[in-house]
Amino acid sequence: MSELERIFQLQRHAYLRQPVPVLARRRADLKQLRRFIVANQDAICEAIDQDFGHRSRHETLMSDVMPTLLGIDHALKNLAKWMRPQRREVDWRLFPGARNRVLPQPLGVVGIMVPWNFPVFLSLGPLTSALAAGNRAMVKMSEHSSSLAALLIDKMPLYFPPEKVQFFAETGDIGPAFSRLRWDHLFFTGSSRVGKVVMRAAAENLCPITLELGGKTPAVICPDFPVDVAAERIMFVKQLNAGQVCVSVNHVWIEQRSVQAFVSAARTFAQRSYAALMSPDYTAIISRHAFERLVRALDEARSRGATVIALLDGPALDIENKKIAPHIVLNAPEDCALIQEEIFGPILPIRTYQSLDQVIESTNAGERPLAFYPFSHDRRTVQKLLAHVMSGGVGVNNALFHVAQNDLPFGGVGSSGMGQSQGQAGFATFSKMRPVFYQSPLDTTWLFRPPYGRLIEGLLKFFTR
Repeated sequence: MSELERIFQLQRHAYLRQPVPVLARRRADLKQLRRFIVANQDAICEAIDQDFGHRSRHETLMSDVMPTLLGIDHALKNLAKWMRPQRREVDWRLFPGARNRVLPQPLGVVGIMVPWNFPVFLSLGPLTSALAAGNRAMVKMSEHSSSLAALLIDKMPLYFPPEKVQFFAETGDIGPAFSRLRWDHLFFTGSSRVGKVVMRAAAENLCPITLELGGKTPAVICPDFPVDVAAERIMFVKQLNAGQVCVSVNHVWIEQRSVQAFVSAARTFAQRSYAALMSPDYTAIISRHAFERLVRALDEARSRGATVIALLDGPALDIENKKIAPHIVLNAPEDCALIQEEIFGPILPIRTYQSLDQVIESTNAGERPLAFYPFSHDRRTVQKLLAHVMSGGVGVNNALFHVAQNDLPFGGVGSSGMGQSQGQAGFATFSKMRPVFYQSPLDTTWLFRPPYGRLIEGLLKFFTR
């Protein structure tokens, strides 16, 4: 028996012994997870920095540590309410005196598969929801998060026994075996390509699955919105983690007359953010392969007539340290990689439009994105865009920050994912919302038993009169 299977069976037996942990136990688990983060935040920053080659300490604190702690606090505050049985209406005409309830109950043993770009938020965030819902969890880290995985594997047993929580590093063959286990729920965050493989493996066991994927997230700056304000808000998320964010802006739609104003504002913001490419606040690209993919995409666009603009003074690339300066690309061909593929880097193509219908038509011609960012102060314009462009989530007049709202569900739609996480939505994902019908002493179910008479027809006439 492999170590994966051994821990899985250990957690399964523990679940069967105690299938529904009480509120106090779940709160204690959440507090223990919080203690781990607080006590190990420096080590977490150092491990992620090693995995990236350079990752801004403050970006790790801001985008991994802080939102995870806030998510735990939100769960602690609301858990009693989430666990409460929910009333449901009973049709008194057929079942007088009966009661309907929905009982949120733990699913059992859940698997969580984690990407490398925000490895704490995207591992301990879903784990927060799983523990709040009363489950036991096994968590597989990315192959690009080996230092962080080693830290979690070493330290987490001081806070949780393996029958409650266990972490695994990716060694090359763990991923396929992990996705084939008979989970009560499997939670995957990563690329669409790998997501398809994981979903096929899970389907063999009819395993319920949540997929948080990606997509070509667009932003559109409408004519009434200040271009300089939009540029700063868009460039913030495009520069964060060097653009390696699933909900980052993949491209921005702008009226032709506003393009130069956007470029100027973006350049000013980038240079105010980073004195140079080697700024300690600017994160490296995760791997040599990812770095080379982005450089090839820039070279292809440039060779085919696009205007490629580096926003920082000095060198635009640092091969040894895997850093790429923020770039804007104008007039990229429609069939080039920067337009056709998710970029996942600090490169922002600008696409021009003459009417919002053009933006709507172009966006709807592709796969549904994980997020959509309309910039407009006109309510009717925003409502039109929301009605005609479907996406996983929306940020109006800002980008990214819808993810930081613990009381909003997060998740994709179509090719950008399925299922939801965070807050009460995450609690529900890792729960069986179990319907229970309580028969009253006045039993009317005899009405529906054979031999059938004219009573059924009489009831139907009563209900349809």
